[in-house]
Amino acid sequence: MKLSRWGQGILGAAVSAGIGLGLTSCGASNTVDYLYLASAKNDPGVINVYRVDAQTGALLQIPNSPFPAGRNPVGLVTSPNGKTLYVINHDDNTIIVYGIGTDAKLYAQSTYNTPGSEPVALAINAAGTLLFVVDFYAPLFTDLNPGPGALIVYSIDPATGNLGQTGPVTQTLPSAQSASYYPLNAAPTAVNVLANGSTLYVTDQAAGCAKAPATLGGAVEALSIGSTGVVTPVAGSPLCAGVTPSAVASHPSSSYVYVTDSAQSQLLGFSVGVGGALSPVGSVGTGEAPSSVVVDSNGRFMFVTNRGSSNLTGYSIAAGTGIPSLTGSYGTGAFPQCVIVEPHLKRFVYTADFQGLGITGYELDPSTGVLSGTENSPYGGTGLSTCLTATTHGSQR
Repeated sequence: MKLSRWGQGILGAAVSAGIGLGLTSCGASNTVDYLYLASAKNDPGVINVYRVDAQTGALLQIPNSPFPAGRNPVGLVTSPNGKTLYVINHDDNTIIVYGIGTDAKLYAQSTYNTPGSEPVALAINAAGTLLFVVDFYAPLFTDLNPGPGALIVYSIDPATGNLGQTGPVTQTLPSAQSASYYPLNAAPTAVNVLANGSTLYVTDQAAGCAKAPATLGGAVEALSIGSTGVVTPVAGSPLCAGVTPSAVASHPSSSYVYVTDSAQSQLLGFSVGVGGALSPVGSVGTGEAPSSVVVDSNGRFMFVTNRGSSNLTGYSIAAGTGIPSLTGSYGTGAFPQCVIVEPHLKRFVYTADFQGLGITGYELDPSTGVLSGTENSPYGGTGLSTCLTATTHGSQR
């Protein structure tokens, strides 16, 4: 099995994760969300599905979980209406579209090959009409012939959740030619779409942002999104950002963007200006080698997983300036890769731990942002957890 770029450096001796969750009160009647965890240990990988208990935040796998995915699933996102799950498989160069049943079970609907290779990140707009996928390599480039990355945009069928029948949205390249993708800088790592749907941001390595001693410097590319999914560069893009940017998130107000820099263990803040252009607003330290970042949907708190120090750092976000301030540091399983805040109550935070048991859970104090462990945390998966997402339980929507 070939692991994703960020997974290669941390595999070492793989940890076998148990699947026992212990006894909890998490049943269908008090389920507030469903949580989906991608695991890459098996070949092909799988998606574990859990109920989230409304009172305690405890997780319990649903019947028939886990469900099959492709080889090395590294990213997943649910549609805003909670009816569809999209999963990218790094080693297959595929996107699998699953229908989500009322009981949270997954039903594979369709599979699509990306134009490039080695997909590493995906995002969906708030309207649920466009899916954005980042390939590590654009077409014709490989590990033996490295080159730029690629952004692929798909329209979404509102009735089925499937991707556009005619393939990716046709993009206009800087050369004025048309293609099924938009070229990115080398080594893209993450993608995020503003809540207002106007702009997306991709973190990557840009030759024009070189900083000693690194060969390449970090950058954020900003792309304006047209109504049909055609993207165009924002003025001033790309913007240099650290040395090795690893993740990107945005504030629900669409006023701020945050980037983690794994090489310098820092969180960089940017304000969003006219047309989506970014301006730095400051930085704050993280744990070692930050790997993911999320802003809660209330816009008050932010959380960063730190792969190198196996912990989670929390931050409050200043109203009016967007500047983050550290609120605490919390232990996770080994090598946390991804973090989410559950979408309905916004009371629980979960990390996907690559070499841990599976998932670590926390309860969020809404007044202070301080975290405490959820009942029976951590929760078992099937090994090598890569990322997770959640959708609100049908009765709670």
